[in-house]
Amino acid sequence: MILADALVKTFAGKTAVDRVSFQVRQGEVLGFLGPNGAGKSTTMRMIAGCLEPDGGRAAVAGFDSAMQRRQAQSQLGYLPEGAPAYPAMTPRGFVRFSLRARGFSGAGLEAAAELALARASLGAAAERPIGTLSKGYKRRAALAAAIAHDPLVLILDEPTDGLDPNQKDGVRALITAMAPDKAIIISTHLLDEVEAICTRAILIAGGRVMADETPGALAKLGPQGDLPSAFRALTAPSGEVISHRPGRRAT
Repeated sequence: MILADALVKTFAGKTAVDRVSFQVRQGEVLGFLGPNGAGKSTTMRMIAGCLEPDGGRAAVAGFDSAMQRRQAQSQLGYLPEGAPAYPAMTPRGFVRFSLRARGFSGAGLEAAAELALARASLGAAAERPIGTLSKGYKRRAALAAAIAHDPLVLILDEPTDGLDPNQKDGVRALITAMAPDKAIIISTHLLDEVEAICTRAILIAGGRVMADETPGALAKLGPQGDLPSAFRALTAPSGEVISHRPGRRAT
């Protein structure tokens, strides 16, 4: 459902993504982890067809993300970093606009919009201009637009960023409910989110894949046997202390 095959991207001579390869199958929820600047968003943008790779290829549902962009994007729901949306639109208007752009009309459009707004728990905020909403509600409006056409593939960059604990639980439950029929990538800095909803985790640093494991197996790579210590161990610069246990240092 999702293919990244030796993806490479450079900016101003600096390699941001360095031969990143993985696949995500239907029913998998992949947690995409790494420190800031690791190459997560760049990789997801290449898969989504928003950025062309300098090397390698990406595909969504069998369609090349660069050479067959429209076909690939028709199968994709993408929540980018920052959840961009038109500030003068209401969430309802934005979701309808997104559906019309994908060819929806009439009763089918209205039914899909209502379901997406309900799933994202917009409530009365669905009728207010997006520019007046809180960060959390803006995020939920963009999420509603991403899922409204019921895509086979979802790429969600920080889907719970700015949400309160109750809202986070709601989005996590929604992702879990959608997971059996879709292939999903979630970029997040919330390691408890990975444990709660992800079936698999990839950790990248410096543009390279450092680990590709189940969350439980990834946790065991840390000196304390948990995800935070594994994250630190696999992303710390060489020689940096990663544990207060005697003798445990990054190599």
